[in-house]
Parts: sequence; C-alpha cells; structure tokens
Amino acid sequence: MSTLILSSASNGRAKRRANRSIVLRQLTLPKLALRMTLLVLLAVTVIGFATIDTRDTDLREATGESARYFGIMFGSPEPSDQVTFGHAARQVLITLSLAFLTTLIGAVVAIVLGLFAARNLTNPRISNIIKGFISVIRAIPTVLWVLIFSIGAGLGAVAAVIGMSFHTVGYLLKAYSESFEELDAAVIEALRASGASWVQIVFQAVLPSSITYILSWTFIRFEINFAVAVAMGAAAGAGGIGFELFQAAWFRLDIAEIGYITYFIIAVALVMEIIATRLKRRYHIHD
Repeated sequence: MSTLILSSASNGRAKRRANRSIVLRQLTLPKLALRMTLLVLLAVTVIGFATIDTRDTDLREATGESARYFGIMFGSPEPSDQVTFGHAARQVLITLSLAFLTTLIGAVVAIVLGLFAARNLTNPRISNIIKGFISVIRAIPTVLWVLIFSIGAGLGAVAAVIGMSFHTVGYLLKAYSESFEELDAAVIEALRASGASWVQIVFQAVLPSSITYILSWTFIRFEINFAVAVAMGAAAGAGGIGFELFQAAWFRLDIAEIGYITYFIIAVALVMEIIATRLKRRYHIHD
C-alpha cells in the first residue's frame, strides 16, 4: 500500500514537472519606455560626474575637509552668543507656528474643495476641473509659490504662509477627496433615498467615516510643513530656526553653531514623530 502511495506521488510530481513551461514576458511599450528612460538618466549621471568642473579642486582634500566639518558639526555642537538655548527655542516656536498656520489654512480649504472634488458627492465635470487645477498647484514646488507671492507681499512670513498654504491645499485635497470617494456608494444612495440633503450626507456619513484619515494626513502634512518652514526661513526670510541656520552658515560661518541648531531641529522632529505615533495608536489610525 505504501509503495502504491509513493509511486502515485512520484508520478504526480513528474506530471507537474512535465506540464511546466517557460513563460516569456513580452516587452511592452511602457516597459521599453521606462527602461530607456532609466538608461538615459544613468548615462547622463555618468557623463555629469565625468565632466564636472571641479575648478582645480583636490577632491581628496575636499573630502577630508568635509569630513572634518561634519565631525565638528555633529561631534562638538555649541551655542553661540547669538543663538542661545532660549533664543533657539523661541525660533523653533516661530517655525512651528508657521507650519501650524499653513496646515490649518490648507486643511480647511482642502476639506471644502475635497467634498466637491469627490466623484461620489458631486458632478464629474466639477470634480475633474477641481482635480486638474489642484494638480497644477501641486506640481509647482513650494519655494516657487513662496517666491511668486513674495513679489506682492515681499520676502517674509506673509509670502511664506501663502505659498506654503497653496501647496498644502494641493497635497491634502488629493488625500481627502480619495478618502471621501472610498465611502460605500450604497450608503450614500440609502441616505438620498431617505430624503437626506447633501449637507446631511456630508456631516452624517462622509466626514465621520473619514475623520481618522483626515487626522492622519493632516498631521503628516504638518510634519512636512515644519521641514518646509525651516527651508523657507532661510530662502524667503520667513524667520524662525531656518533663518538662524542660514545666518550661522553664510554670515557667521560657525560650524559648531550650525551643529547646535541642527540638533535642535532633529530633536523637534523626533518629538513630533513620537506624538504622531501615539495619536495613531490611540485613534487606531492607519496611513
């Protein structure tokens, strides 16, 4: 009996091996375009490194100097007379305020427009118009928006807030509208059949079912806006810890002070990440 079982098992394995065939994947046009693009980018990168103008700079010496500066920056960071602990803390609060304000403005506008951009809540034509317009806004980098508005408002916090808010709306509207569209269509049809208005559908079904996603995406954008606010503090003169980092790097040339400010920024980013993790665990939020 055992011999028959082993024989049948071996015959089954032999048949499966015999039925196996080599499957050749066809090279489609999109795959070919992707491979050609990667090859072109690789070639441009190699040519760029080979023809880069070093201006008679000794690469070995430059690498050694960079390593020494990084050692000073992260190995012995020190506050200066201009940037003390209290001053750095106040500048970080300014940067956090910029990030919070732009996130708040962007979230409010994105929720309103996201409701009209969701295909299950509005006319498809209106949805396409809003999404197309927001795609253009999202495609333009934040720093360019800030520079555009700085022409009228001047370099400073006002231009930074407006420019960062524009890009925040573009980012959050996409996330919000997609979360609104995930609501079961049967729920919306049932509410409409029972006589519920559009406003009642939004406040009784759409927003309650999407609140965890809204909180998650909003806090993620807040973390992004903090990093952007640091950069805008230097690029657009918006103030905050980024402006102090710019001053230390370009005017005072204090490597130890740069390290001190960098550690300050990293510490705040880690605290924000801990808070975000705890919020996700408490409200069972999943990205």
